[in-house]
Amino acid sequence: MLDLSQIIKAYDVRGVVPDQFNEPVARAIGTAFVEMLRESGDEPDQIVIAHDMRESGPGLAAAFARGVNAAGTGVINIGLASTDQLYYASGSLNLPGAMFTASHNPAQYNGIKLCRAGARPVGQDSGLAVVRQRAQQLLGDLNAEADGPSRVVERDLLGAYAEHLRSLVDLTGIRPLKVIVDAGNGMGGYTVPAVLGDQVLAALPLTIVPLYFELDGSFPNHEANPLDPKNLEDLQRAVREQGADIGLAFDGDADRCFVVDEKGDAVSPSAITALVAARELAKFPGSTIIHNLITSAAVPEIITERGGKPVRSRVGHSFIKAEMAETNAVFGGEHSAHYYFRDFWFADTGMLAAMHVLAALGGQDRPLSEFAAEYERYTASGEINSTVTDAAARTAEVRAAFPDARVDDLDGLTFQFDDGAWFNLRASNTEPLLRLNVEAPDAGRMASLRDEVLAIVRG
Repeated sequence: MLDLSQIIKAYDVRGVVPDQFNEPVARAIGTAFVEMLRESGDEPDQIVIAHDMRESGPGLAAAFARGVNAAGTGVINIGLASTDQLYYASGSLNLPGAMFTASHNPAQYNGIKLCRAGARPVGQDSGLAVVRQRAQQLLGDLNAEADGPSRVVERDLLGAYAEHLRSLVDLTGIRPLKVIVDAGNGMGGYTVPAVLGDQVLAALPLTIVPLYFELDGSFPNHEANPLDPKNLEDLQRAVREQGADIGLAFDGDADRCFVVDEKGDAVSPSAITALVAARELAKFPGSTIIHNLITSAAVPEIITERGGKPVRSRVGHSFIKAEMAETNAVFGGEHSAHYYFRDFWFADTGMLAAMHVLAALGGQDRPLSEFAAEYERYTASGEINSTVTDAAARTAEVRAAFPDARVDDLDGLTFQFDDGAWFNLRASNTEPLLRLNVEAPDAGRMASLRDEVLAIVRG
């Protein structure tokens, strides 16, 4: 019998199809999800489900729906969708949701992102552990409940999702922009035309140039993971060759958006976080903004300078969403290019972040590289992963090596130095890895600090 602890992790379900994740597993998780909601006093009449462009998605979603029906609950199936479109459905319908996607993972993977009504997150400490335990029992029970009557309603919410996003950002008064969008054969190829398609563009000074918009879960051109620099190369080349003002790259389920300037250089997600935070603070003065602890130190500095209240969070969508809800934050951003909005049920949406960037750039008479430089103040290493056999021991060695640093343990260990340099070292939740992020006032200091820490971590 499959061990579900291998695929149900801290934030979602993710595994290789069919060896780790298959239709019987999806069915068991569907039933377990309803039972978890019911036990927590959040019993729904229906659950909304969707899937991305991966070939295994429709079958897995249908099996999950059978499990939901077996538990006595109905299903609204919105079909093909981006993850933020599923969050829109969950928020607007006030229903729990299940999105079948493996995000940026390779083609052989699939998974599920679960949420409660109103797009509230379901993570390890907010129900996912209970789902895993119950689904494991169901898989081992030969007398598990049979399929009940099918209670599945099909709905198309793509147009309503697009209209909602357009209501949140006004693009009508911007200067003309040429925008190249790399969807990576993922769901951006489905949602970008809906949000910024031909009928919409007739009223907007935008020229959208599509790159890899054909939905194809085998990812024939490159993996839909813009966090890996090699997957941005086609977009960067196209921006330079075609003289575009900006390039946008979406991951497989289009909940993350990466930005490339007119020179083809990547704009850091920290700079985008600061830029969008500044726009939201202009609209909602004095508001709280959430940033995770490995975004640039420039982010809380700029939030404070613009009159906002920066709040530092652990890494991970379930943590940042919970922090946003608790503080009623207007916006939140992560180093991984997840951007969260109060106007979007505190959920993350790459499309809305992209629209904010287009609106900001379109209100400037200068190129993106010059504009974005205002939000880039320090030199960062990016995330560096090291495979280790004993993460705790290596972390202890690093701590001992920097006795004069200020250290906190909000998420892993963060070391801060008097010259403004800092680094964070934290263990992966799912792999035998230590993840290192370093930032410093200049490239030389960053490189020397990075190399010093890596020498200890890697022995």
